[in-house]
Amino acid sequence: MRGNLKGALFALMSMGIYSTHDVIIKLLGETYPALQILFFSALFSFPPIAILLLRDPTHGTLRPRSPFWVALRSACIVNSGICGFYAFSVLPLAQIYSILFASPLIITVLSVPILGEKVGLSRWAAVAVGLLGVLVVLRPGYVQLSLGHAAGLLAAFSSAMAAISVRKLGRSERTVILILWPIIGNFVLTGLSLGLAYRPMAGGDLALTGLIAVLGLSAGFLLILAYQTGEAANVAPMQYSQMLWAIGYGWLFFDERPGLLTLGGAALIIGSGLFILMREGSGASRLRPVTEARLRGETVTAPRASLLRRLLNQQ
Repeated sequence: MRGNLKGALFALMSMGIYSTHDVIIKLLGETYPALQILFFSALFSFPPIAILLLRDPTHGTLRPRSPFWVALRSACIVNSGICGFYAFSVLPLAQIYSILFASPLIITVLSVPILGEKVGLSRWAAVAVGLLGVLVVLRPGYVQLSLGHAAGLLAAFSSAMAAISVRKLGRSERTVILILWPIIGNFVLTGLSLGLAYRPMAGGDLALTGLIAVLGLSAGFLLILAYQTGEAANVAPMQYSQMLWAIGYGWLFFDERPGLLTLGGAALIIGSGLFILMREGSGASRLRPVTEARLRGETVTAPRASLLRRLLNQQ
C-alpha cells in the first residue's frame, strides 16, 4: 500500500510537470508557429537523450528489424507532437485535454484487430460512453469546429497508434532505434517547415523552448519512479489529474472558464477510461494495452517512460 501511495504521488508530480510543459507550449504558440516551437524543443531534448543512448550496450546498426512498425510508430510520434503542439496553441486547455483523454479508448478499439485483444461487452460499453463524451465536448453542429479540434483528434489517434505499435514490437528492436528514429523524423519535417514559416525568437522565448525539453524529460523520469514504486493500475489513473491543472492554469494564465458541457463530457471520457483501467488491473484483460501504454501520449519532447527506463537499467 505504501508503495502504491508513493507511486501515485510521483505520478501526480509528473502530470503536474507535464501540464506545465503544455502551458509553455500554449504561451509560446500565441506568438510562434507550433512547428517552430516543436523543432527547438526537440533540439534541446536531444543532448540528454543522446547521453542516455550511449548507455545502450547492444551491438548492431540503426536498421530496424521490423521497418514497417518502426516507421509507423515514428510517424505517429512525430504527428502526435505536431498536432498536439498546434492544438495546445489554439484550444482551451480543458478542451484539448478532454480530447487527448480519448486516446485510451482508441487504444482499446485498435487492440482488437492489431494485438488480438479480447474486448468484452462492458469495455465496449465504456468505449461508447467515452466517445459520447468526446461528442459532448466537441458538440458538432452547435459549435464551429476548427483545425485545432481536428489536430487534437489526430494527436489522440496518433498517440494510440504509437502505443499499439510499441506493444506490437515488444523488445524485438533496440531501444536506440525506437527513440532515435522519431527524433530524426521530427528534425527533418519540422526543420523543413522553418523555411516556410519562421519568426525570430527572443532569447527568453528560446530559453522557454529549452525548458519544455527539460520538463518533458523530468516528467518522464518521475513517471519511471512512479511505475517502479507502485502498481501500474494504481499509477496510470493519475493521468487524469491533468484536467485539474488545465482548469487552474487556464483560469490563471488564459482567462479560460470551461463550460458545464465541456466538464460533463470530460467526466464521461475520464470515467470510461478509469473503468477500462480497472478492468485491466483486475486481470480481465490479458494483454492490458491501455495500462501498458502509460496513458501520457509520447512525443519527441516527452519520450516513452518505459524506453527511458530501459536505457537507465542497461549496463
